[in-house]
Amino acid sequence: MEQSAMQEGLAPIHGAELHYQMAGEGRPLVLIHAGVADSRQWDQDFQVFAEHYRVLRYDLRGYGRSEPVAGEFSHLADLTALLRHLELEPPYVMLGCSMGGGLAMDYALANPGQVDALVMVDSGPSGLELDVPQPDAFGQAEQAYKAGDLDLVAELETQIWFDGMNRSPDQVNPHMRDLLVEMNRLALDHDAKGLGKRQPDTAQPAFERLAELDLPVLILVGDQDIPYMLAAAEYMQERLPVAQTVIVRDAAHLPNMDHPVEFQRWVLQFLRESLPEPKPSN
Repeated sequence: MEQSAMQEGLAPIHGAELHYQMAGEGRPLVLIHAGVADSRQWDQDFQVFAEHYRVLRYDLRGYGRSEPVAGEFSHLADLTALLRHLELEPPYVMLGCSMGGGLAMDYALANPGQVDALVMVDSGPSGLELDVPQPDAFGQAEQAYKAGDLDLVAELETQIWFDGMNRSPDQVNPHMRDLLVEMNRLALDHDAKGLGKRQPDTAQPAFERLAELDLPVLILVGDQDIPYMLAAAEYMQERLPVAQTVIVRDAAHLPNMDHPVEFQRWVLQFLRESLPEPKPSN
């Protein structure tokens, strides 16, 4: 499919300016990054997906080039307004990682019929609490944050989310690892400004409403991710009406950064098999 020129800008959304990029033609595919990243998480995927879809990636408020501002906000309200501002017409494919996956699911539940496929990458439904062990590095990162050592926080969180449970830094892609440190460090800097108060996206958490999601869902999870994420994937697989789980080997919390070609293959195959063929463009 012939690609359109990439669009990039800052969208005025509820008092903030959200940085976004769009490329490609056809069905809209919305990429929502993890809470330790920004839209650069999709650097290896954006143009590949744009060969098949109208792809939108953006920096959530307080991440990347979307500066935090004073006042209350919700990521769901921001996303809803951004889609309207960009005049992207449903139905959408929503693909989110970690926090971004929870947001994508909340959007689908809040807007029945507007999402016809959902990809949950190392994420879980909002409100889900599970009794599983957490890595010791969580406590260390919390102490470093309280001490104001944001460089150490970024390194510890990269050990958790990028290296994973059984890999050392020298066993992963050094360029992608450095990118995650950079993205997370910027998010920590934004957070340290103390601007904005995030509100819950929905009144009823998604984990109580999984049976309502009567649409195809792909669950992708790295085998090196923390126990909670693996358990959340199993929880969703057991309760969603139509779901497929893929365990990505030798990957942690951001498998698209670990193994982009494999990640793209799984996503594109799922969408080909799950969605009707798009109407040919004039």
